[in-house]
Amino acid sequence: MAPQLPLDVASAPKLDDDGHPQRTGNLWTCVAHIITAVIGCGVLALSWSVAQLGWVAGPIAMVCFAFVTYISAFLLSHCYRSPGSEKMQRNYSYMDAVRVHLGRKHTWLCGLLQYLNLYGIGIAYTITTATCMRAIKRANCYHSEGRDAPCDSNGEHFYMLLFGAAQLLLSFIPNFHKMAWLSVVAAIMSFAYSTIGLGLGLAKTIGDGTVKGNIAGVAMATPMQKVWRVAQAIGDIAFAYPYTIVLLEIQDTLRSPPPESETMQKGNVIGVLATTFFYLCVGCFGYSAFGNAAPGNLLTGFGFYEPYWLIDFANACIVLHLLGGYQMFSQQIFTFADRCFAASFPNSAFVNRSYSVKILPWRRGGGGGGAGRYEVNLQRVCFRTVYVASTTGLALVFPYFNEVLGVLGALVFWPLAIYLPVEMYCVQRRISPWTPRWAALQAFSVVCFVVGTFAFVGSVEGVIRKRLG
Repeated sequence: MAPQLPLDVASAPKLDDDGHPQRTGNLWTCVAHIITAVIGCGVLALSWSVAQLGWVAGPIAMVCFAFVTYISAFLLSHCYRSPGSEKMQRNYSYMDAVRVHLGRKHTWLCGLLQYLNLYGIGIAYTITTATCMRAIKRANCYHSEGRDAPCDSNGEHFYMLLFGAAQLLLSFIPNFHKMAWLSVVAAIMSFAYSTIGLGLGLAKTIGDGTVKGNIAGVAMATPMQKVWRVAQAIGDIAFAYPYTIVLLEIQDTLRSPPPESETMQKGNVIGVLATTFFYLCVGCFGYSAFGNAAPGNLLTGFGFYEPYWLIDFANACIVLHLLGGYQMFSQQIFTFADRCFAASFPNSAFVNRSYSVKILPWRRGGGGGGAGRYEVNLQRVCFRTVYVASTTGLALVFPYFNEVLGVLGALVFWPLAIYLPVEMYCVQRRISPWTPRWAALQAFSVVCFVVGTFAFVGSVEGVIRKRLG
């Protein structure tokens, strides 16, 4: 335990029966966390995915991935308690659940893929935020100078640094339980910019008086090129949906009673339905508005120029949402690092000691009134600073890293979102091999493996083609 300065008994934090800070989350904070985790920087690229697949396969693909996401979340939410009783131990994170149910080898695989993916998401969010802030500047330029004006200004590096500075400040939120307000804000922002994208696509469709697009989607020069485009589109959709890597952390914020799994199941249904509705609307109305010429990003690709203030507001909402989304994913790495350092250096004051720092009076602490207190841990300050600096630095060096992360998303889709949840559920529920339930779950896993492999190969081809030409 880290040494703490004495506090009044009345101000001591309330703890649950396992010694952790009291869990106060409910259904709606759960839904906010889910929406923040799912609706990320790729939502406004879905119109491009629908354009590659066409009017039939595009919407069907999104509905299918919504179903897969729900099944994955359903299986994993039952693995929060081990081996199934509400009185048994909690699994505070995805990797804890893998270790308890499947053993050390699976834990190493899970940890490698999970933290690599989380780290990559941080880089992607840094790049996307800079793109959105640059789009705001370009929208104002086009409005004042005309659509033919040379408004392709640089400046993304400055915006990346600005985003990194903001994340450095937010990274000192003590833990995941303190983030409910941030997730609520981020969820509101995601609804806002998704609704704007939906409204602009619908308005353009009505204004043009026609529904663009066709059954087969964008035509390519050769059948093989079409196959690669379809694979890339599927990979984009697959990367946009799953939130299994943060599901157990979300579930660990929920108060009990009612049982956490019961609240989580309701949250899964509401969260998946809400995100699927927005995905379908944004993707389909964007395709309807632009047809096969749908831009890669509905708001930053300048499919729309007016009203410019609404484009600015939507991109500002994306920035605010990604501020919260970055922390949603990065806090898992911070928590894991804190535990590893504490276990490796139990007697180190640098790692375990906290120092009380007075902050502004608006934060209540110490015995109520006066200046509040914030507990500063030097190891956390150093690690989180290096982490944020590294994601920002890689975004600066590789501003085209989104394509690489598309490969990463396709790579981790099957092992993290499908294979491990299926295997853990079978162990947790003691499902015997070759029974009907086991066969159904394995068939589900195999089908998703095939789809994930197809998307991965297509995404790799896209990266190579862009790199070479």
